[in-house]
Amino acid sequence: MPHPLSQAPTTAPTLLLRYRDRQYAADLIAAAVLELDLFTWLDQNGPASTDQILDQFSIFDRPTDVMLTLCRSMELIATDDQGLHCLTTTGREHLVSSSPWFLGPYYQPLAKSSIMKDHLKVLRSGKPGNWQANDDGSDWHASMLDPEFARGFTDMMNCRGLSFGQALAKSLTSELADRHHVLDVGGGSGIYSTTIAAAHDHLKATVFEQPPVDKIVTEEIARHGLQDRVDVVSGDMFNDAWPQAPDVVLLSNVLHDWDFPEVEMLLRKTADALPSGGLVVIHEAFIRDDKTGPLPVAEYSALLANITQGKCYSAKEYGDLMAPMGFTVGDYHDTIADRGYMTAIKN
Repeated sequence: MPHPLSQAPTTAPTLLLRYRDRQYAADLIAAAVLELDLFTWLDQNGPASTDQILDQFSIFDRPTDVMLTLCRSMELIATDDQGLHCLTTTGREHLVSSSPWFLGPYYQPLAKSSIMKDHLKVLRSGKPGNWQANDDGSDWHASMLDPEFARGFTDMMNCRGLSFGQALAKSLTSELADRHHVLDVGGGSGIYSTTIAAAHDHLKATVFEQPPVDKIVTEEIARHGLQDRVDVVSGDMFNDAWPQAPDVVLLSNVLHDWDFPEVEMLLRKTADALPSGGLVVIHEAFIRDDKTGPLPVAEYSALLANITQGKCYSAKEYGDLMAPMGFTVGDYHDTIADRGYMTAIKN
């Protein structure tokens, strides 16, 4: 008899999630228009490289990459093969302050927005803002150490993770057919491990999570009646030894929380944890390799850049990190709601 977790919905929640995911994008455009006046500067000084933009506005690379990706996705700027950015006709007509069709005043009410102010802080410091963080000003990562905050945030991710996990489990059927043990690193509530285990009876899974989330995972696994095949190991994925003997490492909605050095560290630890022939699955919202969209993912990346140390990455960015570590990198595959996954095999 199929496990209840295997009973997927008949409809996709794509639009509902997009409304939620895009809520920070308008404020990032407002920051570019109202505070940086980026488009007027590009009109007067472009084409310009990313380094020139960083120097001109004294801003940091990670959030600037997110801002430029969003602008490309909205067809406000274009970037040539040499990495030089210039305005499109839309950008020049509507976002240059001297244009008769300038829309800056329409965005002016957002100047008082706390989200826009946080975007500016992130651009100028490279550090995340404090959305949904503790009142003491801790960022999201530090706030996750607070049991009450961790429970609320994990519940929020869990509700969307059910649909995501079911779609991922179905899509991975052939890749998981001959596998035995999935290590779900930074697995949150364990929703991805439990949905994969529910869909594939031959698999066992281990969720690797830090306190206090590890207790939440244990409760969730018991609620789904999967204690015999899914367990929890408590630890810090950066500083503690990873559980041994997996032949699959799952990184689901984990890497997008971190900047390149941390992403590289987690991928290197993945390589160390897997045997030859082992499989890594990266499940995320992916930016296209040329960073021209998709627009919903570029909008979601604006949220991530504001509240975490990361952003949405491309499959190429992950692949370029993994190949030198001894992985044969596979293709990207769509699942549902602007999400998808890529795989790689350890040589």
